[in-house]
Amino acid sequence: MAQVWLLTHPLEHFKPTNTGRLIGDVITTTQVFTWYRTAPDAQLAALLKDPRYAPFVIFPDDQPDYADRVVGIETVHGAKAQARIPVFIILDGTWRQARRMFRKSPYLDGLPVLPLKTERETRYRLRKPASKAHLCTAEVAIELLRQGGDTAAADVLDDYFEVFNDSYAASRLHHKIDPPTAAMRRLLRQSP
Repeated sequence: MAQVWLLTHPLEHFKPTNTGRLIGDVITTTQVFTWYRTAPDAQLAALLKDPRYAPFVIFPDDQPDYADRVVGIETVHGAKAQARIPVFIILDGTWRQARRMFRKSPYLDGLPVLPLKTERETRYRLRKPASKAHLCTAEVAIELLRQGGDTAAADVLDDYFEVFNDSYAASRLHHKIDPPTAAMRRLLRQSP
């Protein structure tokens, strides 16, 4: 199973609308590192050198200056075949913050870039995206898990995201969600 490492912009940690934290609730191996412009997190730097892992930076393939680093999902499957643990490094922040994090993190420069290939449009209602194609952090993880073959975890995370999205939106209007939504019922069936 692939792991997710979130490289989180410092401002995102305290935003109640941040969806990165949902990933860790579903995928217990998720690790969160704070991004700083001046230096990488020491633990992240050590993990990037660990040969057990095959890390991939998740980022669009829309710029020619890193085209030689872009790989497809089959490379993830190849890492699994070599008994390496694929790691999806997701830049957790706004799209503007993520672009800056990508450009200003030289320790990521040697890593392959895995663009997300999906037709999915965002369902995130808590912040206004510049484009329907701009998925939030949890939606990116959902699609990566699906493409990587871990559909069970993707489905649970998708339901959890939907419940978070609906509940937070309802709370802004002081509404109660009653009866429970289909996603809520699916999650309740999975609870111990």
